[in-house]
Amino acid sequence: MVDTFLRLEDVKRATGLGRSTIYVLMAETPPRFPRPVKINGGRAIAWLGSEISAWQKARIAERDGA
Repeated sequence: MVDTFLRLEDVKRATGLGRSTIYVLMAETPPRFPRPVKINGGRAIAWLGSEISAWQKARIAERDGA
């Protein structure tokens, strides 16, 4: 299976969260948002599409009381 790298603008669009909120959630202990991976020799970062999808599904399950 090949995963998709999502850049910050894609993550913001997919989640409806702003940049600051994403970084605040990642900084919490434990992190409440997936952490990015370094790409392009560490000069750029991206999030795994599968981890963003799992985060979204967890929010839906949390809403539904699962």
